[in-house]
Order: sequence, then C-alpha cells, then structure tokens
Amino acid sequence: MNTKISAIIPVYNDPEGLRDTLESLVEQDFEGTYEILPVDNNSSDSTGEVIEEFEEEYPDLVRGLEENEVQSSYAARNNGLEYAEGDIICFLDADMWVEEDYLSKVSEYFDENSGVDYIGCGVELVSESDSLASRYNLLSGFPVERYVRDEGFAPTCCLCVREKVFGQVDRFDDRLVSGGDADFGRRVQGAGFTQEFAEDIALYHPTRDSFRSLLKKSFRVGKGHGQIDVYRPESSSRRSFYHPANFLPMNPLNLQDYFSQNSEQSLKKREIPVFFLMYYVLKLASSYSRLKFNLKNFV
Repeated sequence: MNTKISAIIPVYNDPEGLRDTLESLVEQDFEGTYEILPVDNNSSDSTGEVIEEFEEEYPDLVRGLEENEVQSSYAARNNGLEYAEGDIICFLDADMWVEEDYLSKVSEYFDENSGVDYIGCGVELVSESDSLASRYNLLSGFPVERYVRDEGFAPTCCLCVREKVFGQVDRFDDRLVSGGDADFGRRVQGAGFTQEFAEDIALYHPTRDSFRSLLKKSFRVGKGHGQIDVYRPESSSRRSFYHPANFLPMNPLNLQDYFSQNSEQSLKKREIPVFFLMYYVLKLASSYSRLKFNLKNFV
C-alpha cells in the first residue's frame, strides 16, 4: 500500500526541543512517502531559524508553516492540517523524539488494522533530572492506554489519525488552551470511528524538572477543563466545576495505587508525604483555574 504520512508538530519558543524532534523524524527508515510539517505558533526566539535550517537541509521532507493569528497549539495543528497531504496524520510535540522505525510501525499498524481510524501511541517519560518534580512526573506516568480505553481520546503528542476522519469530524477547537485532544477524541468516538491503543509504537518525552513547571501545567489544564465546561459541555466527562470533591485531598491510602497504575516504577515510602502534598497542591491549582474560568464566564 502506497501510504503517505504527514507529521505535524506545533511549536512555540522551543528551538532545542524542536531540533530533537526534527532530528529523529528526518532519520526514519520508512520506505513510503512522508512529510514533516513544523508549525511555528508566533515564536519570538530562534525557533523559526531552526525550521529554516531543516528546510534547507531536507527540502523534500520538511515544510515549515506559521500560525500567527491565534496563539494556540490547536490552531497550529489545524494550520498543519490545511497543508497536510498524507493519508495518515501524526501529531507530535516539539520536545519529543522517536525511534527510526516510528513511521514504519505507524504505517504497518494501519495497514494491518484496516478498520482502525485513530490510534494513541505509547509515551515513555525520560528523566533528565534528579529533582523531586522530575521523579513525581515520572511516577505520574503518561497513561495513554487508559485514556483511549476509558475516556475515548489520546493526547495529541502521540496521536495518529486517518485523514478521512477530518472530513467528517470538525478539527480541534482552537479556543481551548488544554483538553482539545479529549474533546476531539470524543467527537471521533461519537462519530463511530474506531480507536485503539498501539502499545508497540512509542514516543519519548522528557519529564518536567521543576515544581513550577508542573504547577503551570496544572493551571493550564484546569483552565482547559473550564473552557470545555463553557464551550464544549457535551465533551465534559467530569463532575461539576463547583463540586466540593474537586477541592478535597486524595485519600492517602489511594496514593500508592494512583502512582502504580500510571507507572511501572514503585513509590518509595519516604516519597509518600511529599508526593501527597504535591498532588494536592496541583489538584487545587487545576480546580481553582477551572472554577475561576467558569465563574468569569457564567456571570
């Protein structure tokens, strides 16, 4: 089967992360045709220069695009879709990297499973720091299989979709700062397309190495949940934004189970009180951000 694959990479102010991603993608052993579409989302640093460098070195593979009107990774992905020529669309984040057989495995998976339209790939977290935040992130894991199986979506950092799906399901909602992957995935599921987790296909993602970066993500995720409450309520699978449980700590007895279901590594006894506090602070940050957005938009 003569399959063409388009790899779309939204990027904002991350030249080194993008370099890692592009270096892994230009060295693929894929025998079919593919294109790499990095989409610069109005970066103010040297990100654009990295894209130009790879365009010059790999003119038959890399085609840089720009999304300067809407500051949103989902808008950047939609921009990539406008120009993508592939039968299969792969989405990656700019700080990730893949093995040289990544695209071959993606193509084989879709060829061998003709009824599958949408797959989430595995994500292996790589710790580049010995900080508590990095260890917390590593143990929190990236439970893509559970997302696909129980919640009907895969994160956009490891998502592959047949192009035909976008002809029947609206693209990503670029009003969302987070959660657009869940919203899109549930619409794909609702339209009757088949979703699967491809455990044999892996991408690599560095852990966040500071609590500040974890906290920033929690605020962003919480705001995204609030935006889904307001803009896409049909896609929300969560309890009401004002439910008291959103602001209560986890049962300490469940902490070990939480980490064990997301990571193959074990939580050390000395980590339990620290990670319990970290989990609760991050939960509060997300719940507060969600509540704030809802109250602001419902008044």
